[in-house]
Amino acid sequence: MGASIETEGSVMQDIEQTAAEHAARRAAATEDIRRRTGIDEDMIERLVRAFYVRVQDDAVLGPVFAAQITDWEPHLKRMFAFWSSVALLSGAYHGRPMQAHAPLPVDARHFDRWLALFETTAVEICPAPAAEHFIDRARFIAKSLEGGIATVNGVRMHPGERYRNPDLDD
Repeated sequence: MGASIETEGSVMQDIEQTAAEHAARRAAATEDIRRRTGIDEDMIERLVRAFYVRVQDDAVLGPVFAAQITDWEPHLKRMFAFWSSVALLSGAYHGRPMQAHAPLPVDARHFDRWLALFETTAVEICPAPAAEHFIDRARFIAKSLEGGIATVNGVRMHPGERYRNPDLDD
C-alpha cells in the first residue's frame, strides 16, 4: 500500500514538473513572439476593434454577424482572448470556434472577404512583422474553418478545392 502511494506521489510530481516545463516553454515562446513582432494585448485589442468595425459595415459579412451578435462588447472580448491565444500563445481563449461557426450560412466567398478585411486592417494597424504574424495565422484559421464547415455540411473537399454552399447561390 505504501509503495502505491509513493508511486502516485511520484506520478503527480512528474505531472507537475511537466506542466511547469510546458508553462516555461510557452512563456519563452510568447516572449520571443513579442520581441520579434511587437505584438501585445493593446495591439490585439486595436486590431480586433478596427477589424470588427469593418465587418459590421461590410455588405458580405455584416448581415451574417448581425444575425448572430446583438451585443458586440462580449464578442469583442472573446476575440481579444482568441487572438491573444493565437498570436501570443497566451492560452487566454477556451472556446470552440468550429462549433460556433459550423451552423453559419457561409462559404469560401465569406472567408475570402473575412481575410481581405483582416489583412487590410492588420497592415494598417500593425507594424510589418506583427501584421505578417497575424495574417499568417488568419489564413490558417480561415482555411481550417472553411474545411470544417464543408465537412459538417457533408462536403469532402480535395486539396486546393474551396467550399461553395449551394444554399447561398442566387
